[in-house]
Amino acid sequence: MPHKFNADRRAKIPKQKRRVTNCGEYDESLRQRGDLTVWISNDALAVWSAPPRTTPGGQPVFSDLAIEMCLTLRMVFKQPLRQTQGLMRSIAKLMGVDITVPHFTTMSRRGNGLSLPPKTASKSAKPVQLVVDSTGLKIFGEG
Repeated sequence: MPHKFNADRRAKIPKQKRRVTNCGEYDESLRQRGDLTVWISNDALAVWSAPPRTTPGGQPVFSDLAIEMCLTLRMVFKQPLRQTQGLMRSIAKLMGVDITVPHFTTMSRRGNGLSLPPKTASKSAKPVQLVVDSTGLKIFGEG
């Protein structure tokens, strides 16, 4: 029979092992997974642009803090660079901040020289807080 061909190698969907007994709490936890609150201090916005370079060569437009923030958001949301650029544009637009967002090629080039914090998996239900201020980028919470 043609529909039984390779039946032993087809992907099987396993039966659910546990039953959800607290539907209200479970639904609320799923809703909170999509909650995104963004705060960027005025000090961080002041250092968004790079300081003038004293050595010969091209002048960087964005500070290391701006590139690091974009690449950390990329790592958190597991996005390609182009989508990260779009995310940063929408965050700037929603906050009503008039800043230019680094191009995805700029993020790629400048990201090679930066040391980003390692990504760790957290089993906790507590939120992870990504804080950006004039002193730099910090991640708080478990992991």
